Amino acid sequence: MSFAASLYEKAQPIWKAGYNHPFVQGIGDGTLEKSKFQFFMKQDYLYLIDYARLFALGTLKGNDLQTMSTFSKLLHATLNVEMDLHRAYAKRLGISAEELEATEPAATTLAYTSYMLNVAQRGSLLDLIAAVLPCTWSYYEIGVKLKGIPGASDHPFYGEWIKLYASDEFKELADWLIQMLDEEAKGLSSKEKAKLETIFLTTSRLENEFWDMAYNERMWNYNG
Repeated sequence: MSFAASLYEKAQPIWKAGYNHPFVQGIGDGTLEKSKFQFFMKQDYLYLIDYARLFALGTLKGNDLQTMSTFSKLLHATLNVEMDLHRAYAKRLGISAEELEATEPAATTLAYTSYMLNVAQRGSLLDLIAAVLPCTWSYYEIGVKLKGIPGASDHPFYGEWIKLYASDEFKELADWLIQMLDEEAKGLSSKEKAKLETIFLTTSRLENEFWDMAYNERMWNYNG
């Protein structure tokens, strides 16, 4: 079993809980309240800004031109595909460009992006990959599963979102990261692999926290 496959296996209980979360299920059956999706899109827009910074760091930390090129492509896809979808949805939701740019981060958004940036800046290229991979990989899996629900990808509001994350292009992003993780992890000690596993499972859990934050439209637990 490859290292990435072993991480995937250990993350399954977390990822299954994410897929079964009412926010994700509401996208699949079209019943998710519009306000919850609005909240999600605004917070996810902020998330993607820092996600792009992580890919820029990957380009910086790359040990060869192929790795640098791959991260450059991931950066381009985030800035010009995912964020374009967010801006298009924001327009349909009645969210102005000014409002989108002025969005304040929720506590969960801050925790998630700050953790990944801290890991990436202080650690190695492998630490960075372990931090960003759960988002890309689990989103593709969710997209494919939701696309399998009859009529889900044709939904006038959520169908576009499902089709993006179930697309072959998005799968390529996940596959690149998986391949890099396996290649770079060759020869690591069990201690080094355990560290990467902790990072991978932590960001997997933070993904679930993000769904829950959006479903409850929660900025902070304490607003005083």
